Amino acid sequence: MSKAIVLLSGGLDSTTVLAIAKTEGFDCYALSFDYGQKQRSELDSARIIAQRFGVCEHRIMKISLADIGGSALTDKDIEVPKHTVSEEIPITYVPARNTIFLSFALAWAEVLESQSIFIGVNALDYSGYPDCRPEYIMAYEEMANLATKQSVEGSELKIHTPLIDLTKAQIIQKGISLGVDYSKTISCYQANSNGEACGECDACVLRRNGFSYANVKDPTNYQ
Repeated sequence: MSKAIVLLSGGLDSTTVLAIAKTEGFDCYALSFDYGQKQRSELDSARIIAQRFGVCEHRIMKISLADIGGSALTDKDIEVPKHTVSEEIPITYVPARNTIFLSFALAWAEVLESQSIFIGVNALDYSGYPDCRPEYIMAYEEMANLATKQSVEGSELKIHTPLIDLTKAQIIQKGISLGVDYSKTISCYQANSNGEACGECDACVLRRNGFSYANVKDPTNYQ
């Protein structure tokens, strides 16, 4: 079977993507990041999920985006805001996060001789982050195929984004059909050490609405 790197945050979307990659027959290598996020319980979820799905290997890369700051998810001086409807890019956007994460995935893919990277970006029910758009993924994929030894030698890399044009409800319905247990996933931007969600941030509201629209009981543990 072909090898695939799956970016796994411990959240709803990335867990669904892992289930999809497994269903499509890939040998999955899960990659998570301890990047200085204030919300630490998602890493515990990622470990549990990786084990449950029986991935070939799960690595947690330690980097420090907190040293850069500029985001409510990493900067201790910036509070996570409650959900608001706005066309502005929210303060929960972490500068260049997906570009950095994909670069680590790209490097590991080369070592494993893998031509597939899976990422759970979504361009419908999301917080408006610029690095979740289809045009961004297309541009990164083009760059990756110019930048790596294996692509120059003829092994073209593909970045898989199976959730890119799905609503949150559709993502949940897809996951349920694949047997995903969402009770172990954490989406909240400020979940406590017990993994309990705040219920008020953008991620919580999108998740809660998704379960409601999918007509599926919300298994989230709220504070």
